[in-house]
Amino acid sequence: MPLAAAAHADAAGKKEGSSSAAAASAKRPKSLVIGIDGATFAKFEKAKMPKVKGLMAAGMTATSNLYANPMAPTSSGPGWSTIATGAWPDKHKVIDNSFAGARYDLFPDYATRLESVNSAYNTLVVGTWSPIRDTVFGPAVDTRLGGVNDADTTTTAVSKLKTTDADATFVHLDEVDGAGHSYGTEHRAYLTALATADTQIGHILDAVTSRASYANEDWQILITADHGHTPGGGHGGNQPGERQTFVIAKGTGFTPGSVRHDVKITDIAPTVLSHFGVTPAPAWQLDGKAIGTLAPDAFDALRPSLNTRVDELALPSTLKGWTTTAPAGWTIDNSAMPSGGVTEWRGWSFATDEFWTNAELGQGRETNVRARDVFAVADSDEWGDKAHGAGQFDSTLVSPAYAVTGGTTATVSYATNYKVDGPQTGDVYVSFDGGTPQLLQSYRANVNTFEKLTVAVPAGATTAQLRFRYTGTNSAFWTVDQVNVSS
Repeated sequence: MPLAAAAHADAAGKKEGSSSAAAASAKRPKSLVIGIDGATFAKFEKAKMPKVKGLMAAGMTATSNLYANPMAPTSSGPGWSTIATGAWPDKHKVIDNSFAGARYDLFPDYATRLESVNSAYNTLVVGTWSPIRDTVFGPAVDTRLGGVNDADTTTTAVSKLKTTDADATFVHLDEVDGAGHSYGTEHRAYLTALATADTQIGHILDAVTSRASYANEDWQILITADHGHTPGGGHGGNQPGERQTFVIAKGTGFTPGSVRHDVKITDIAPTVLSHFGVTPAPAWQLDGKAIGTLAPDAFDALRPSLNTRVDELALPSTLKGWTTTAPAGWTIDNSAMPSGGVTEWRGWSFATDEFWTNAELGQGRETNVRARDVFAVADSDEWGDKAHGAGQFDSTLVSPAYAVTGGTTATVSYATNYKVDGPQTGDVYVSFDGGTPQLLQSYRANVNTFEKLTVAVPAGATTAQLRFRYTGTNSAFWTVDQVNVSS
């Protein structure tokens, strides 16, 4: 297996310059992932965290939201399993800290996958929380060690990084979570715990740069968390502070000071694998992607033009996160929509997770984990919370025309979360060269997946167009994202 690190795309989707990529490829790839249990990213600004903030300035920062029930609570077992495996809880099946029913046989941690590709890799896990070293990361990992506290974990990690040739290292720090449980995020003790973790991270980073072989190594550094905390302390629920997590990344391909909105914690595992030249096989069914392979879609281009609330008065007045203006090439057919209803959700809309899922908690919107950045959503439940004209929600999202080759098979792909809670339909149609739409896929039961559908392209056809029609009477919702047609 090649040891050269793969080139990564920066936040704008551009490749690194040939000189920097060539320099990196001549060095041995090394990876360090540090997890700060229970770290609430929104509190970083107030905390004394010069080391972490230095990584943010030197690399990429991305925040995103976790799931919540009914997929899984915002707990450590599901969180760290998601980070380690690159799959969401509905795949790896860790839904609490008991780990009962875990499918690590189908979705092993990334270090185990590295070992399966090339057992010569030296993999290291050091963690304060015992399930990290005993359960989340499997027995194929070369060295799994624990610490009695974070100071001990840090000392062990520093020693191993200085004195061994570890290739892929994961370090878990636990005591910020303890402060969150004891005091909540608004207490000075929580900020102090963040500052202490930052100092420990600094010691670990110094151990990396002090290695005698450092000049000949290409280090990828990632910092993340499994969940956040509520202001009053605790986690497991669906409040914004519990669900927000982050990825901070420094190394080849990460533009200094860049901020992204399309990166998820599931992307950590494939990003580490990519750094070692390992491309996840489709059969692995990972939800994450190597960060360097992510590219914005048409919906993401709407972010600068998103609006603040109109009828969703429970949301912060300054939060921008929705629009019913379609991106270039896309249209919305609301000819069958009744008048009135909640403004933000009249017909198909485009929204961010921060805006849409927090409009009303506890109704399953938090499970929309496979969408990235801005996505399309039809929500008959929220729309129906305000008086409207007679009739059901009935709106169709129409795609641009995609180039296809006649006489071949095309693949239609998109991320989707379809949830039913009453009378509702979801149908996908395809038409060729402006012809009559034909049914491609129907949804009548809950589906949360990344679809890849095949369709025969008629001989002579040159374009394909998609239609997503949703109807519902105070039911639930349908989200669509990352739509593509390839032939």
